[in-house]
Amino acid sequence: MNSAAYLENLENTLKSVLTEHVVSLHQFFDELTVVIRVGDIAVVSEILRDHENFRFDTLIDLCGVDYLTYGDGKTAVGRPDGRFAVVYHLLSVSLNQRLRVKVFAEDGEFPVVNSVIDIWPAANWFEREAFDLYGIVFPGHTDLRRILTDYGFVGSPFRKDFPLSGYVEMRYDEDQKRVIYQPVTIESREITPHVIREENYGDSH
Repeated sequence: MNSAAYLENLENTLKSVLTEHVVSLHQFFDELTVVIRVGDIAVVSEILRDHENFRFDTLIDLCGVDYLTYGDGKTAVGRPDGRFAVVYHLLSVSLNQRLRVKVFAEDGEFPVVNSVIDIWPAANWFEREAFDLYGIVFPGHTDLRRILTDYGFVGSPFRKDFPLSGYVEMRYDEDQKRVIYQPVTIESREITPHVIREENYGDSH
C-alpha cells in the first residue's frame, strides 16, 4: 500500500472509530493529524492504544504549543478560543504506522489537559516539561513539578508573552553567604549593532 492509500485508510478508520471525539482531521507532508476534544483525551488515548486497527503502543513525544501569535492572527486548525495545545506523537510498532494527536485547552489563562501516564507511562517527563515551560496542568499526573527550570523559577518561559529577561534573577550574596532571588535588574539594550558598510566594501579593484 502506497503512502497516500495508507493515510486515506487510516483517516477513514479514525473517523469511523472515534466519530464524536474528532474535531478535525488533516494531512500535511504525508503526515496525519487528528484534533480531538480536550475532555476526551483519556478515552481516545486508550482506544488508540488498544484498538486492533491502531495499536499505538508507543508515545514518542508530547509537547506544549502556545498559539498566542500564531500566523499573525490566523486560526490554527481545530483551535477553539483557548490558546494552548498539547501534541502527542504516536507509533504503532506492530502495524508500522504513526499518528499525531492534538488537543486544545479550553482556558487560555489556566490551561488544563488530563494526564495520559496511565495509558503511556512515557508521558511522565513530557507532561512535566509542558507544565514547566508552558504552565499546562495535567490532572491525574502523580508528580507534576518542574523538570528543567529551578524550583523557585517564576512563570512559564516558553509562553509567547514571557519576557526574554524573565521576572526574577538569582545571584550569590556575599553578606548572606547564600544564593538569593531578586527582581530583574537587566536593562533592555540593543545587542545586534547596526552596521553600515561603504558602497564598494570587499571590492578588489
